[in-house]
Amino acid sequence: MDNTTLLNSISYRARALEASKIREVAELGMKQDGVLPLWFGEGAWPTNSLIVDAAIAALKAGNHMYQPNNGAMALRQAICAYSNELLGSRLKPAQVTVTPSGMQGLMLTAEFLVTPGDRVVTVEPGWPNIIGAFKATGAEIASVAIAPKGGHWALDVEELIAALTPGTKAVVINSPNNPTGWTMPTEEQRLVLEHCRRHGIWIVADDVYSRLYRHGRHAPSFLSMAEPEDLLVSVNSFSKCWSMTGWRLGWITAPAAFEAKLGQLTEFNTSCTAGFVQEAGIAALRDGEAEITSLLSKIQAGYEMTAERLSAFSRVEFIEPDGAFYCFFRVEGLTDSFAAAGEILEQTKVGLAPGVAFGPQGEGYLRLCYAQPADVLEEAFVRLEPFLSK
Repeated sequence: MDNTTLLNSISYRARALEASKIREVAELGMKQDGVLPLWFGEGAWPTNSLIVDAAIAALKAGNHMYQPNNGAMALRQAICAYSNELLGSRLKPAQVTVTPSGMQGLMLTAEFLVTPGDRVVTVEPGWPNIIGAFKATGAEIASVAIAPKGGHWALDVEELIAALTPGTKAVVINSPNNPTGWTMPTEEQRLVLEHCRRHGIWIVADDVYSRLYRHGRHAPSFLSMAEPEDLLVSVNSFSKCWSMTGWRLGWITAPAAFEAKLGQLTEFNTSCTAGFVQEAGIAALRDGEAEITSLLSKIQAGYEMTAERLSAFSRVEFIEPDGAFYCFFRVEGLTDSFAAAGEILEQTKVGLAPGVAFGPQGEGYLRLCYAQPADVLEEAFVRLEPFLSK
């Protein structure tokens, strides 16, 4: 049986999926020595020992068994306490479902909401996995552009609301945004929420970078203004602000009426999240605030160096991010960012993500993750100088 016949035997949704261009570049780089990997959304620092020790203690205590589909009640309660203190929300455990990663939370959300053919609106440039999850479940995607304005990233909220026509199933808003760092202001979130209430449109808030916000303790959040019955799903993760990318632990916040359904979907996907990993999550929420403060200080130092160095290159248009830990910068004359990322990798051994990976609006840009120590960033810019100056 040839490859074409094999491909035709699987679902049309699976056939339509495209490979991540970020991953394609990274796979090339992982085969080489001496590469500085700035392509993924991952900080350079290991998980704090207090979190690691909690997982080890749970394993030693025999926490090896199946867990409840929606997550251990102790972690669900801890997430509620954390969110309510941070955001002023009024969450209850029935609104929280623990997931093995924020990405799994997005996929569960897409499976929960989408009937094939449903219209889902998102913003671009955007993390390709978000669109991929909704495409995989059969959604028809429409997008609204984030664009540079006065040295910052901005979205025309009136354009977004105009795109949320009656019959639209959901709008997906990643704020702070990957890759741009754009963050939706509170007043714009309120306009979107009120519009979606009127038309019965779900809001899916990807809040994974909510603590990595440069202008406050947390980014503006729909959870701070929503009512318990609002058609709102928030997806979050322990990966970024607690340096736990490899642990694969996240959570969904949704109306309590859907607790059982989300538990059923979890049962048919992964059954549950590992208990000892959930214990690590409890420790992070209970004792890890100082870890976030420390990480933010490191990230700010990386941002300041990156902003200074990128701004000095004549070919680079530096656009200030409000959150996350990326710089998404335009390079004059760059028309094929995927090829350019490969060329940069080959010539300089610096791994960057191609802008086109984040949608057509991203062509001409490159993404650099600045959550790195100063010596790594300094070496990266020395290596990049010939490419970004020529």
